[in-house]
Amino acid sequence: MTLSGILHLFLLVLPLLFISTHAATFEIRNQCPYTVWAAWIKEKQKITFGGGGQLLDPGQSWNITMNPDNTRGRIWARTGCTLDASGRGRCQTGDCDGLLGCIRYGQPPNTLAEFALKQFNNLDFFDISLVDGFNVPMEFSPTSGGCTRGINCTADIKGQCPNELRVPGGCHNPCTVFGTDQYCCNSSGSCGPTSYSRFFKDRCPDAYSYPLDDQTSTFTCPSGANYRVVFCP
Repeated sequence: MTLSGILHLFLLVLPLLFISTHAATFEIRNQCPYTVWAAWIKEKQKITFGGGGQLLDPGQSWNITMNPDNTRGRIWARTGCTLDASGRGRCQTGDCDGLLGCIRYGQPPNTLAEFALKQFNNLDFFDISLVDGFNVPMEFSPTSGGCTRGINCTADIKGQCPNELRVPGGCHNPCTVFGTDQYCCNSSGSCGPTSYSRFFKDRCPDAYSYPLDDQTSTFTCPSGANYRVVFCP
């Protein structure tokens, strides 16, 4: 191939390279009437590798970017935090080893925005999960890419939480409270809804209510979209 042909081919391929490496932007917005400490992590095969955190007063936003190539992760809000100038301390809900910049999962209960970018058929998968319980209302929506279907969980779950799941700052998940396979789905592979998962599902139909609640709780968007996570929408 001549040099001019090589250059022509490169110019044809360049836009495709740009599309394939387009970073997905997540706008994280706090609309709660109180301060939250936003957190995110990336994960692969249940192993976390990288993340961060940011204090958000009411009305503040924080943007993060993700390489879309097979990237999985989660975003959540922490509440009731007491952190010193070095970013160390504790949070009442969603705490991650007492650090401002999270590098591990948050401690339940916490409402989760979960995502898996550029997966099967070049699709992004996203969901709101209450498998780890609930601490703040949440909306999770695509903001570009031709997607218009957002999801939310805005019910008064803390106020209506069953007594056995009620904890300061949130509503716990039954797996953490009782630790049985019926609620944790650790070994049977066939666990189903329970009275506790129905409590969450009835109030937030879009959200995961137990670990195998895939059919009505996972949403997709063509890869390349940007997203918004709103606390207390």
